[in-house]
Amino acid sequence: MNQTKTISRVLFYICTLISAGYLIMALYSVFCLSTGYAITPYANGQYLHINYPFTERPFLNIEDNYPYIIFSFLLVLISYGIFFWLSAKVFKVFFQPKLFTKEHILQLKRFYLYNIFIPLPLVIIASFFVEVESIVWGLVFIHFMLGIFCLFLANIFKQGLHLQNEQDLFI
Repeated sequence: MNQTKTISRVLFYICTLISAGYLIMALYSVFCLSTGYAITPYANGQYLHINYPFTERPFLNIEDNYPYIIFSFLLVLISYGIFFWLSAKVFKVFFQPKLFTKEHILQLKRFYLYNIFIPLPLVIIASFFVEVESIVWGLVFIHFMLGIFCLFLANIFKQGLHLQNEQDLFI
């Protein structure tokens, strides 16, 4: 069990950092796009560089049209920021002293609901406004399978909590 706790603790910190990175990039991008700060158009205005803060050095390169900015850029940054934040919360479950709790089941439930019900509708809505590459459909399927796996895990945790509570009654 120590190996599981160590791995889950490392993955918790990695996912937390990745989540923070995605969400900070999203906030910085929204700030830059709404104010015009650190934006450099190029290729006859077809594309934009979002520069690193306080520099003229390109940080992100995006198309200069609103459907792309919303559906292929900001929505992706925000949704993956949330995904990695929820992943971190799931990994945190596995290094806690008490494994089977209602709060841990709730964390697993949030993760599986997000992965089962969010990616497909987002991609379908985005497909009305921007071209969706075929690999994105594969990612939607992977998220769906990850959600189903976590649903099974949540059900195992529910059973574990039930057995743990029964055991506590006998003591």
